[in-house]
Amino acid sequence: MNVDLLAHPAEEVAPRLLGTVLTCKTSEGAVSVAITETEAYSGAADPASHAYRGQTPRNAVMFGPAGHLYVYRSHGLHWCANVVTGTDGIASAVLIRAGRVIEGEDLARKRRGEKVESPRLARGPGNFCQSLGITAEHNGVDLLTGTSVVLSEGEPVPAVLIRVGPRVGVSKAHDWQHRFYLAGDPTVSAYRLSPRAKPPAGA
Repeated sequence: MNVDLLAHPAEEVAPRLLGTVLTCKTSEGAVSVAITETEAYSGAADPASHAYRGQTPRNAVMFGPAGHLYVYRSHGLHWCANVVTGTDGIASAVLIRAGRVIEGEDLARKRRGEKVESPRLARGPGNFCQSLGITAEHNGVDLLTGTSVVLSEGEPVPAVLIRVGPRVGVSKAHDWQHRFYLAGDPTVSAYRLSPRAKPPAGA
C-alpha cells in the first residue's frame, strides 16, 4: 500500500479502502480481514468527527501523518479502528466498520465466540477490532511500514459493487453520504439511525 493513496480527504479514500486487507499480529497469532464497509470523518468541518473541536491528546493521531492507525474506545465498550488519511496537520480518518475474515478465522472465532457465524465475525467496528485483536496499544502504529498491524492491497473491487449511504449511529451530520460498502455482502453491518439524530430542517 502506497501512502500516496491515503494522502487525500477521507471521503475520497474511504471507497478505495474497500477490498484492502488489514492484518494484526499478536502473541496469539495473526488475523487478516478484507474490508467491506467504511465511513469517512473529516476534521473541523465535520460535526460528527472527534476532531471537530480541535486537537486533543485523544484524537492527536487523526491529525497525521496519513497511513497510521487511530484507535479509540466507543461508549466505553468497544475499540474502533480508523485509517488516518489526508494531509499532515489536518484531521482526517476513515472508520473501518466491517470486513470478511480471510486468515486466522479460528482465532477470530475464539475471540468473538465459538457460535458466531463467519459473516458476523468482523461485522461492526467493535467486532472488527475484537476479531483482529486491535486495542489501545495499537493506537498510532504505522500501517505501511510497521509489523503489528499492516494495511495491504487486496482483490480489486469493481466500482459497480460499491454503494454509498449515510453514516451509522451518529447524531450529528448523520445524513452525510460518507458510508461506503459492498452491495449484497453479508459482512456489511445494518444501517441504524441514531435515536439522538435530529431530522433535517423543514422535515
